[in-house]
Amino acid sequence: MINFTSAQLEAWLALLIFPLTRILAMISSAPVLGNKQIPARVKIGLSVLLAILIAPTLGDMPQVSVGSFAGLLIMVQQIIIGVALGFTIRLLFAAVDMAGELAGLQMGLGFANFYDPMNASYTPIIANWLGMIAMLALLSMNGHLQILSALAESFHTLPIGGMLPAKSFYEVAKWGGSIFIYGLQISLPLLTALLAANIALGILTRAAPQLNLFAIGFPVTLAMGFFVLLLSIPIFVPLMDRLFQEGLGMALTLPKPQH
Repeated sequence: MINFTSAQLEAWLALLIFPLTRILAMISSAPVLGNKQIPARVKIGLSVLLAILIAPTLGDMPQVSVGSFAGLLIMVQQIIIGVALGFTIRLLFAAVDMAGELAGLQMGLGFANFYDPMNASYTPIIANWLGMIAMLALLSMNGHLQILSALAESFHTLPIGGMLPAKSFYEVAKWGGSIFIYGLQISLPLLTALLAANIALGILTRAAPQLNLFAIGFPVTLAMGFFVLLLSIPIFVPLMDRLFQEGLGMALTLPKPQH
C-alpha cells in the first residue's frame, strides 16, 4: 500500500498550481493564444499540459501551503508576471490596430466598423484586416511557439516565489508608449500616398473649380489606399517579424532581476 503524507501532497500541489497560475495568466493575455474565440476548456487544458511538462524542470519550490496567505500571495505574483509577459506581446497588435485606424480615417473608411472578437470591441475594417494579417504572419513565423518558449524560460530567470523588479514595470510602460511610433511606421506609406493624392486633388479643384471634390475625392482616395495597401503587404510581414522579435526580447528581459 502506497502512503502519502500531507506535506508531500502539499508539495506536489504547489508544484502544479504555482506554475499553472503564471501560464494561465500569460495565455489569457497573450495574442493568438488568448483569442476569445478559443474555448476556455482548450486554454485550461493547454495550460495544465504545459504546467505538467514544465514542472519537472523547476527548481526548489517555496515550502508554503497553496491555501495559506503566503501561497495566495505567490499566486498573485505569478498572475502579475504572466499578464506582464502576455501584455508585452499584445502591445504589438495594438500598434497594428492604431495603424489600421489611421489608414482607415485617411481613406474615408473611418465610419466602417467591424466587431473584433479578440478585443471584444468595434474596430475600423482596415484595422481588423491588418490585425488578421498580423496574426497570420505571427503563426507563419511560429510566433506562438516562441511565446511559449519565452514563458518556459521565465521560470528559470524568475523562479516561483520571486517578483518582477520595479524597473520592469517602467519598461512595460515605456514599451507601451512605443506603439504610437510603430503604428505610425506601419501606416506611413499609406499616409504619404494619400497626402500626395489629397494635395493633387486640391490643386486640381483649384485649377477647375467646377469639379465636385466630394464626388471624385472619395473614389480616388479609396482606390489609392487599397492600391498602396496591396503594395505594402510584402513589406508589412518582415516589419511584423522585426517588431515581434523586439517584443519577444522585451518579454524575455522583464523577469530578469536587477543587479
